[in-house]
Amino acid sequence: MDLSNGSPVISDPMAMSQSLMGVLPSNMMPFSVRPGGYSGAGGAGVNVSRRKIEEVLVSGLLDAMKSSSPRKKHNVVFGQENLPEEDPAYSAWMAKCPSALASFKQIVASAQGKKIAVFLDYDGTLSPIVDDPEKAVMSPVMRAAVRNVAKYFPAAIVSGRSRKKVLEFVKLKELCYAGSHGMDIMTSSSAHYEHNTEKGKEANLFQPARDFLPMIDEVSKALLEVTSGIEGASVEDNKFCVSVHYRNVDEKDWELVARLVNEVLEDFPALKVTNGRMVLEVRPVIDWDKGKAVEFLLQSLGLSDSENVIPIYIGDDRTDEDAFKVPISFSGSCAVHSDL
Repeated sequence: MDLSNGSPVISDPMAMSQSLMGVLPSNMMPFSVRPGGYSGAGGAGVNVSRRKIEEVLVSGLLDAMKSSSPRKKHNVVFGQENLPEEDPAYSAWMAKCPSALASFKQIVASAQGKKIAVFLDYDGTLSPIVDDPEKAVMSPVMRAAVRNVAKYFPAAIVSGRSRKKVLEFVKLKELCYAGSHGMDIMTSSSAHYEHNTEKGKEANLFQPARDFLPMIDEVSKALLEVTSGIEGASVEDNKFCVSVHYRNVDEKDWELVARLVNEVLEDFPALKVTNGRMVLEVRPVIDWDKGKAVEFLLQSLGLSDSENVIPIYIGDDRTDEDAFKVPISFSGSCAVHSDL
């Protein structure tokens, strides 16, 4: 990865006019909306109204919202979690995303004589999943554990939260921080060297989506306005991305949430929406994600030698899957899917 390039290449231009296509089946042809319908990739004219296209997009997003990160089923009588085998949705999720902790002894054995780097998600990994995102507080015991890890290994927090917010939660300067799904990176060597420029802007190590800040701010305000009437919905401005939380929204209103997000993004083709655990993430359409952030951190820390380095990534959400793919290229490395 070329660290001198501060602007990742924009993804497929077609994606810029299809913010929600990422949640639709891969066999659907790319299209562009036109007054009388759309023109498919094969050039055949098909009369499909704009309204119908919007319905397909909203339906695809709603399906993704319902299927994302199923939670364990709880015993209503005793307040205890049932075994995973008793919950088909949970069993299917774990079959797709098995935990590396099941092979912990093998991981320790393969780490002998190697350099280890640890990457941690925040929500659901270092803190419990809670109804109010502002109350996802890290416990003192967990903070002490992370501090001890950082004593022995290079460690970083890679979160969808804004870097500033996750730093306020974690309160450890020994770590590297990558906020906004990796679009706001600060290494440990500069974590305590944050200052304001003459224009009042933060000076950081790497922000590949800086040019999108005005757009993200505008979208955040628009989403806050349109969802204000939906009970339980909340919008979180994470600087380089916007999170629309629907954990506390009645499921009958999920379609309305999806529709409103879709309508707002129609005016912002340079943004896309992805789904996480009970949250919709609006972010720039650039070739950058948590996986790219992990690669960047490994290289900036001098740990890009795949033969002698074992990166360990611990996360709990779909947004961590890009980062899970990075360790695969390293001998003996692993990704750990936490479930809280």
